[in-house]
Amino acid sequence: MTSGGWFYWAVLSAVFAALTAIFAKIGLRGVDSDLATLIRTAIIIVVLSAFVFYSGKWSNPFDLSPSTWLFLGLSGLATGASWVCYFRALKIGEASKVAPVDKLSIVLVAVFAFAFLGERPSLREWSGIAMVAGGVLLLAFKR
Repeated sequence: MTSGGWFYWAVLSAVFAALTAIFAKIGLRGVDSDLATLIRTAIIIVVLSAFVFYSGKWSNPFDLSPSTWLFLGLSGLATGASWVCYFRALKIGEASKVAPVDKLSIVLVAVFAFAFLGERPSLREWSGIAMVAGGVLLLAFKR
């Protein structure tokens, strides 16, 4: 079905993303969404630092190229912006509606990968991407 084990990790990512929405929605009760995002980020830093250290994957980050720093930095800024927006949306909206709209990122990744990375999804893959976009629209807008 798939090669390289990426599918396994992608499914786990989806499971944890779903749990993130549920846990965050519950955790946002009585707290500002920006403060909640900061707490979440601090926990992630601690957990990932321990994981990298104990798995023996630590290396000197100052040995990385300026280009790597630039794009990881931009990715970090985009992640932070995404999390702030996601938590604000969860604070005021229903998790079952916010999470699917957030997954519009699937469509945007395909478009951006086409435009900037030279990836060329097949017609079948574009059809699936279009169905995701349609599903987001169906879930997001009331009749």
